[in-house]
Amino acid sequence: MRPDPVPVLAVDDVPENLVALDALLGGEGVELVCARSGAEALELLLQRDFALALLDVQMPGMDGFELAELMRGTERTRRIPIMFLTAVATDERRRFRGYETGAVDYLLKPVDPQIVRNKVGVFVELYRQRREIAQQRDALAEALNRIKAHGDNSPLAIVELNGEQRILHWSAGAERLFGWRASDVTGYRPCEMGWIAPEHGVAFATLIGDMIAGRRVREMQPLRMRTTEGVILDCECYCSALHDAAGMLTSVNVQILDVSARKRAEDTQRLLIGELNHRVKNTLASVQAIATQTLRHSTGPSDFAPTFIGRIHALAKAHSLLSSTTWEGARLRELVEGQLRIGAISEARLGIHGPELELAPEPALHLALVLHELVTNAHKYGALSVPEGRADLHWSLTGDRLRLEWRERGGPPVLPPTRRGFGTALIERSLKAEGGVAVSDYAPDGLRWTLDLPYAGRPRMAQVPRPAPSPPPRGTDGPVSLEGRRFLIIEDEPLVMLELVDLLTGAGAVVAGQASSRSDALELARTRQVDGALLDGNLQGEMVDDIAAALAARGIPFLFVSGYGREHLPVEFDRVVAVTKPFSPATLLDSAARLFGEARVSTR
Repeated sequence: MRPDPVPVLAVDDVPENLVALDALLGGEGVELVCARSGAEALELLLQRDFALALLDVQMPGMDGFELAELMRGTERTRRIPIMFLTAVATDERRRFRGYETGAVDYLLKPVDPQIVRNKVGVFVELYRQRREIAQQRDALAEALNRIKAHGDNSPLAIVELNGEQRILHWSAGAERLFGWRASDVTGYRPCEMGWIAPEHGVAFATLIGDMIAGRRVREMQPLRMRTTEGVILDCECYCSALHDAAGMLTSVNVQILDVSARKRAEDTQRLLIGELNHRVKNTLASVQAIATQTLRHSTGPSDFAPTFIGRIHALAKAHSLLSSTTWEGARLRELVEGQLRIGAISEARLGIHGPELELAPEPALHLALVLHELVTNAHKYGALSVPEGRADLHWSLTGDRLRLEWRERGGPPVLPPTRRGFGTALIERSLKAEGGVAVSDYAPDGLRWTLDLPYAGRPRMAQVPRPAPSPPPRGTDGPVSLEGRRFLIIEDEPLVMLELVDLLTGAGAVVAGQASSRSDALELARTRQVDGALLDGNLQGEMVDDIAAALAARGIPFLFVSGYGREHLPVEFDRVVAVTKPFSPATLLDSAARLFGEARVSTR
């Protein structure tokens, strides 16, 4: 790419002289701009820059010397080189005056063309160089401004240190992060301003010293740093040593990222994982104890299965209530309503009286099992074993003690038990574990239990409005017949898959397809000929929205079988029945059968 022509001003009142100069210089990358008087030249000088001014001395009105003096008196034109071209006979005084006005040369006409070309060429080249330098300067300034703007807007704090470990540069990001202004810290060593946390001061000085000595070129090191307010921040420092062309150290650049929030999140995550591990092991230990004790006090498999499953469901329901409040606690009324939701007791046969109370997690779990045992024993032996019987639960708060009274009425005559069962032991030991006591009274008109335990929560001032609990599908009296119905089972837990297969095949259904991954499930949902489907709420961490949509698009009724709450299932299928894990076989089979009755699958 050819460079732009360089403008040169030629001032002469003789047109022929201007034509001759144009012919002489026009092919040398020069744009010759002509003026025929000093006034015209001044006007041109105000409009644009020139690499050189070629002035005739002898001109009417304003001669070349006067024009040169005016040019030297104006800031805009003061630095334009001037070369006089004159036909006046040699006169040392005139030559001296020409140089006195600031001319760089004084040539007599007729001029030697080669000399003029060479001398003009020197100033043209100087002009090009000045223009390139100015362009580079502007580009460099623009680049530096961009770097500064990005640095100032960056979340990183950028600090630059010299060979004496003194602060050379302190970015706007450093001002925002640490609070010190650049003018307050420039020239100081980090140790002199208390910037580095005491326990990391030596490590930071050693790191920067190694950078200065050339033992390390770049390094990342976690350090703790202090703000002007004394707040300690966890930071990651990305350090690099900068050297000049001769290999001498220029500075050490330190880019600092505040990772305090990330560290807190990691600490919280470790705490949560440890707490989860603890709770899971405690829950498994509880399940193991429930299984062992239930088996020990059962007469056979037909007695063991419903009792054990009922206790597990009570425990699971309490866990769900606690999870919904991020394990902060549960409402006592919700624990009672949980028995209604799992179908343990009819709402019309249970009276509930008491203030709104929040229970801590451990007491909530224990009371959930206690309430289940009370309801289960009432169904087996007490008032709820006959149609006209009912039970009432009343609780009150006195100081720091919570008192619950369970009373049964309208049942068969009550006799003290001949042996101590697991249910009674569970109630008494659960209360004892909370520092409380459980007392039973086998009165002739109905069993009574009085439960007294410490209460560390606080009562609610007003009851939180909530919808009435919706009862689950009612289990059938006998085996549910799904004879010949073809089902697709989508479940990622192998043991649960085996349980679902056994339940469906035992009810006469045909399992026409099984899938445990999202891709396999989606393929089967789009192609397999089935009458219905059981769909897990989450497959190996992936959502099942598109699988549900594929089933609905083909008109295949399905129900969710999931450990997630309704709020974590696909929103557009909120009318689809959801069976919560762990599930009872009767509830699952009854829900599956209802897919082909009145409860048809629908979406919003």
